[in-house]
Formats: sequence, C-alpha cells, structure tokens
Amino acid sequence: MPRREKIMDIRIKGRNIDVSEALENYIKKKLMKLNRFSDRISEIEVILITQNSKTSGDSHKVEATIRMNGKIIRAQESSPDMYASVDLVVDKLERRIKTFKGKLIDRWRNIREENVKPEITSSEEDKETFEGELSDRIVRRKRLNISPMSVEEALLQMELLGHDFFIFINADTSEVNVVYLRKEGGYGLIEIQI
Repeated sequence: MPRREKIMDIRIKGRNIDVSEALENYIKKKLMKLNRFSDRISEIEVILITQNSKTSGDSHKVEATIRMNGKIIRAQESSPDMYASVDLVVDKLERRIKTFKGKLIDRWRNIREENVKPEITSSEEDKETFEGELSDRIVRRKRLNISPMSVEEALLQMELLGHDFFIFINADTSEVNVVYLRKEGGYGLIEIQI
C-alpha cells in the first residue's frame, strides 16, 4: 500500500514584503519535500522579512518554525536573495529533522534495551509576541510553556530550536532548570531552587 502524504498546515507571512503567488508556491513546494524525512510535521510557519541597510543593501531573511511530535524545530537564514534564503532555511530544517530522528531512534533503542516506556512531553515554546514600549531595553517578549522532561531531552530541544539556552522542568526533581551552551564548549545546567 503506498504511503499517503500527510497534509501540512503551511502559513507564510511577510514583513516589509508582499508575498507573491510565485514565491508562496516555491516555498510550499520546497517545504513539502520535508515530508520524506518525517510524516509527523503538523504545521510550518514561515516569516519572510526584507530589511534595507545603507551599507549592505537589501537583506532577505527567512524564519521557519516546524511543529513535529510535540517538538519545535526552528531555522533562520538571510541572504541578498529571498529564494536563496528559502533554500538555506529548508536545508537547515532538513539537517535538524535528521538529527532529531536520529536521536529519537537512539533513544528508542536504549528504551527497548531497558524495557522502559518513553515519557511524552508537550511543546516548550508556544507563542511569541512582540511589544514595543515595555522599556528601552526590552525589545522582544516571549511566553513559554515549560514542561517536564529529562536533561537529555532539554538539550535536544535546545539544539532543534537553535538556541544557546533552554528552560524546562526537570522530570527527576520537578524543579525549573536551564541548560545552556558554554562558550568554552560543552553544556551547562542551572538548577533553580525556589
């Protein structure tokens, strides 16, 4: 029986750019190819941003967020050409999905060996809102939904998001923890006691 392709919810938005039908079709065609790596992608949000700089000219930035298996995978790229930026972002998403699937396979192998059932976690970051005048120093505000997970899962989620840190509830201690990427290499863990 042939495998049915799951229909993904793809949303494309533009900032300082009108998204043409040709560009929208190009983006959708490129993103649909991600189905070959995972049929569990439920939605993809793409934001196209054009910025004009006096020194470097126009910059075309693409930010993409994938929701898959309760996880969030993010990528962003910019170049002088919007189509090239789309290609770069899709390549980065592809690599991150492969990394995620590889780590899931390794995790399942370890679980099978230990005869332990996996824990199911919900997504970490739900909404991002931009608010201008909170203060002169706050330029962006995020709302986080943090959920219980192991330190290893938090490190994986941090990699998938492409962030330098990740806030989560440690499933072993039920306390808020932060994992972060150290400048000297390796990772750090902050255990917060309230």
